[in-house]
Amino acid sequence: MELQNIKRVYLIGIGGIGMSGLARYFAHLGCIVCGYDRTSTDLTRELHNEGIRIIYDDREDWIPMSFQTPDACTLVIYTPAIPRFSEIFNYFRDRGFTLYKRSQVLGMISKSKFTIAVAGTHGKTTTSCMIAHILKYSGTDCSAFLGGISSNYNTNVLFGKNDIVVVEADEYDRSFLTLYPDIAVITSMDADHLDIYGNHSQLTESFRQFASQIKPNGTLIFHEDLPLMSGITYSGQGPADVKAQYIRVEDGDFYFDFKNSDTAINDIKLGIAGVHNIENATAAIEVALKLNIDPDLIKGALESFKGVKRRFEYIVKTKEHIYIDDYAHHPEELRAAIASVKRLYPHKKLTTIFQPHLFTRTRDFADGFAEVLDMSDELLMLDIYPARELPIEGVSADMILDRMKMLNKRKCGKQEVVELVRIEKPELLLTVGAGDIDQLVQPLKNVLENV
Repeated sequence: MELQNIKRVYLIGIGGIGMSGLARYFAHLGCIVCGYDRTSTDLTRELHNEGIRIIYDDREDWIPMSFQTPDACTLVIYTPAIPRFSEIFNYFRDRGFTLYKRSQVLGMISKSKFTIAVAGTHGKTTTSCMIAHILKYSGTDCSAFLGGISSNYNTNVLFGKNDIVVVEADEYDRSFLTLYPDIAVITSMDADHLDIYGNHSQLTESFRQFASQIKPNGTLIFHEDLPLMSGITYSGQGPADVKAQYIRVEDGDFYFDFKNSDTAINDIKLGIAGVHNIENATAAIEVALKLNIDPDLIKGALESFKGVKRRFEYIVKTKEHIYIDDYAHHPEELRAAIASVKRLYPHKKLTTIFQPHLFTRTRDFADGFAEVLDMSDELLMLDIYPARELPIEGVSADMILDRMKMLNKRKCGKQEVVELVRIEKPELLLTVGAGDIDQLVQPLKNVLENV
């Protein structure tokens, strides 16, 4: 497939964060872009307003006539989350179209470019956004395919005027093995996606293979805790080749010093909160220094960095109420989010609203979720968001609740959660989850701003 010949693109599952980025990329190139998704969301409505045609019924008779016959000018992309009984998926497959995964197309796009790829079971979205922002802020420039909506640019895809591309390397379905980066960052390798990998050792081996695909004379930067053999290690807490030091909170903002073997940057103010984000910033700084970006520009970029939508995002920040929303859906992500909230506001009672994501993840990590959620002072638990999965007998949100030691916990529906927040008026509120819990953000914000 020669991407320079593409004039028409159809995306099956266009509403996903990665798929929507490709939709915007090809629309930017002047291609006719269409797609299907199961539900209408803020993101799909944005795509529609940008001139991209989207349907929400899985019916082949709604596919445009221009996508009737496979040719060298037509590209069909699908997400692995699309079920194989999808009518639209089978329409293209049965008519002889070659269907490409998002990761394969991303590999094609980045193949001829200087590629900075950020991988990890958590931390990769924020780190890749930080790197892209430093490159943009400094004038080095880049294109970027991000796994979240950058708050600085209000998009998940950036277009640059050079051959540098920053990509979020997704481990789900081994997607990142289509990439051959010049610089690779690996933030974490915690057990996850065991429905795909089977066990943690298979996941670890996949990350090792990704690391082995760095181009000759390329650079691997990885967290010091990871079982990788060679490269540059980084840390925000302990000894490493690259490290953050003197981490402190001043007037609600995080500050730290950076040090590697050649460079020290002092009194860096991070535009977003969280010790885990200082670790992410440490890796991003090392990438920027490898590209010879001036330390003062790096420092300015990190202070102006506004983060990623749904990654430790302040929704309400007043004297009466603090409300933070986060995408965390793995025990270690939850630990980082809750620990950061409690470090920032140690004297406030923390109410956490959590929506488990996937039956398999709930089954595999129920003990871990219970341990971490017990760090809160109150828990409101939603039902599991199934995403691509069918129910598993005996697996429910109660698996987590039953393992928790906290007494102030309850299972609720979405509307009940809003009413409880209206009644209790919590001074410190955290919503966490990767499903449709984001639909609660605006109602909860309205409640807290009108009490």
